[in-house]
Amino acid sequence: MSYDSIGLARRAALRRSGDERTINLIRLRRYRLARVQAQLKAYDLAGAILFDPINVHYATGSRNQTLWKMHSWGRYAFVPADGSVTLFDSSSSLHLARGIETIAEARPSTGLGFIYGGDAVSERAERWASEIADLAHAAGGAAPRIAIDRTEPLGAAALARRGIVLADASAPIDRARAIKSADEIACMKIAIAVCEAAMTRMREALEPGITENELWSILHQANIAGGGEWIETRMLSSGSRINPWYNESSDRVIEAGDLVGFDADMVGPFGYIADLSRTFLCGPTAPTREQRRLYRIAYDQLHHDLALIRPGLAFGEYTARAWPFPPEFLANRYGCVVHGAGSCDEYPTLGYPTGPGLGSAEGAFEPGMVVCVESYIGAAGARDGVKLEDQVLITDTGYENLTHFPFESAMLA
Repeated sequence: MSYDSIGLARRAALRRSGDERTINLIRLRRYRLARVQAQLKAYDLAGAILFDPINVHYATGSRNQTLWKMHSWGRYAFVPADGSVTLFDSSSSLHLARGIETIAEARPSTGLGFIYGGDAVSERAERWASEIADLAHAAGGAAPRIAIDRTEPLGAAALARRGIVLADASAPIDRARAIKSADEIACMKIAIAVCEAAMTRMREALEPGITENELWSILHQANIAGGGEWIETRMLSSGSRINPWYNESSDRVIEAGDLVGFDADMVGPFGYIADLSRTFLCGPTAPTREQRRLYRIAYDQLHHDLALIRPGLAFGEYTARAWPFPPEFLANRYGCVVHGAGSCDEYPTLGYPTGPGLGSAEGAFEPGMVVCVESYIGAAGARDGVKLEDQVLITDTGYENLTHFPFESAMLA
């Protein structure tokens, strides 16, 4: 399939599926809250205090100023193990929670941290803790165990003085988010449709003289125009900057014959990620023999590791059977073999069984998980490298590849 035809196909798919009426948002919100509450009970927790805006959105379906709230303490939610959520937000934003059935009450928040109260931070922390403690005691009695995803020290200490036993929310929340409903998968397919339409435009715009930043901006524009939210990283590099990986997008002018690699990391419509990677060749020149060799190796690694995925396969067994890296590429290999995907990169993250990098998580692949399979091939000290990545849904019998964007046929010739 040509880039033109796949672009048209993705845009057509987006037009067919992009209407919110095709997704039952009430069912989606109720499913996610039920997942959180089931995990809280499994971990013997009476409730959770959530500050991370991605967690708040997952549990409640409500969002507001997401990136700003990533690094401030002014919006949070209390999620009991039973019952509905109390959301705390700025007094001018409380109307945003209207009509969301998972939220029992929206209250004005007490912002924590120096930015909100200056030298009065201690007084604000005490006020915040008193309100949260009332909810915690109502949910769990005299000494409730309450999960928290993050907070500042004064708030944690004030809760402890009120008899609240704090626990890390990471495990219950991450396990809740790991299994997607059909509505979530529908949302994710829309996000991927928007991403692949943008990737088509990037491929069409790639020619000598365009800068990395100009090319990267196409993804941002298409995401926002398609109802998306943000891009997690700036992972696009070209020419001599593509190896090693992790050089961020710059003002470098792309030249004929350069390889251009990128990792979308795109949080798209409905707050679901499209995490796809491809490497393009900037024409009109033909690829070199070395560029074709690297691309073929990355392609083979990706498809070897994709072919292993099946429900019930233990994570440790998967990593033990993953594609073995030749010594030539070991130093610059990607940071993981597979990672989960949902509202952003998620649990599990599976590293390599030996050498530097992440270890393997406990557990096994389950139907309803979505994972991204990664490959980066580039020798230490060499000029070129190739980044590829597909996003797949684990099914009852194997996996469904949610990624439809083609590979570079000239690189595989």
